[in-house]
Amino acid sequence: MAELVQQQDVNAYVGFHAFGLQESDDADLPVPFPDDFNRHVFLSTHPGRLDITSGGHTHTAAVSVEVWDGPPPQQNRADWDEMAEAEFESTSGQVAVWSMHTGRMDDLITLADSGGSWHVRVHCAGRAEAAALSEGEGTGHGLERYLVQFWPAKS
Repeated sequence: MAELVQQQDVNAYVGFHAFGLQESDDADLPVPFPDDFNRHVFLSTHPGRLDITSGGHTHTAAVSVEVWDGPPPQQNRADWDEMAEAEFESTSGQVAVWSMHTGRMDDLITLADSGGSWHVRVHCAGRAEAAALSEGEGTGHGLERYLVQFWPAKS
């Protein structure tokens, strides 16, 4: 059974329905955030980058990131509005959070002491609430919640 290695909570400043998780050492990425962002897909990828589409236009989403030593237990699908999986390659073991509005944010997510290949599963809840808030008052904090789980890809 897989074990949780570490857990970290970060905020993602969502702008234009989007935020990204990108390799921290991003100088050599062929498509840096937000280039070629696909806002019609919940989770899309580019090398060294995960693009996440939000239910709301402008708000702060609460993101809980977990790093596991193997595939984590499946979440109850009924608890989440969206769920998707992808592959992620990190050269540094560090991931930066990116916003369409403010660019790279200060928070860094540590996956490992060095680079590697990862599986990632992204869950989201609160999409309708974030959308309603965007249409009404404008911005809010923590209505939309994400659980992002990383675990090593076995070669």
